[in-house]
Amino acid sequence: MTEFTPLASLFGGALIGLSAVLLMAFHGRIAGMTGILSGLLPPVSSDWAWRAAFVAGAIVAPMLILSVSQTAIGYDSPVPLPWVIISGLIVGGGVYFSSGCTSGHGVCGMARLSPRSLAATATFMAAAFLTVFVIRHLIGGF
Repeated sequence: MTEFTPLASLFGGALIGLSAVLLMAFHGRIAGMTGILSGLLPPVSSDWAWRAAFVAGAIVAPMLILSVSQTAIGYDSPVPLPWVIISGLIVGGGVYFSSGCTSGHGVCGMARLSPRSLAATATFMAAAFLTVFVIRHLIGGF
């Protein structure tokens, strides 16, 4: 059972939107995590400094919040690790073929009303709905 946290969710969504707007305003770049991360891998992009800062902020900020709030976030997955790895590889393929990830298309592209991002977001949301339906209702797993 997941807790209903509308204020925390609203605040988190606002911070994601703010970071996307600031990255676009100051660097003219889309806040797609896959693209940002790929610029840190060899061959390293010439604009690695802001990329490293963005990734560091995405890692350090939750750690700071947890240390200040003294609240542990429990995580338990009923899905076996091999399925998690396989699904991660499938998502990685989707990111490659759609030229972007959920943060790039779903957050930034949708806000810009990009037709390509609208199509990509509709496609990955439909695939997610279909996958959950098949796994939970037709196969009866997880």
